[in-house]
Amino acid sequence: MGDGEVSEVKSRLKGMIVERLKLQVDPGGIDDDAPLFGEGLGLDSIDALELVVGLEQEFGVQVPDEAVGREAFASINTLVEFVIRNRA
Repeated sequence: MGDGEVSEVKSRLKGMIVERLKLQVDPGGIDDDAPLFGEGLGLDSIDALELVVGLEQEFGVQVPDEAVGREAFASINTLVEFVIRNRA
């Protein structure tokens, strides 16, 4: 997992999140370590479903269950690790 790959996936993920969830934020302004749900970006369960679909469509990555999703969706950094580890 090289730095270039991490940067590319991180950039694509942030763009996908902003676009799919129609957030009024600059993708570059999303903190890599901030929680995606609750205090951070303030996403909810409907947003989580949209992100699961987005991961499948954009990266070919499936989220097998809620426990895995909860861990993967903790922050941008955990999501990047999850995508890189599970990409087809």
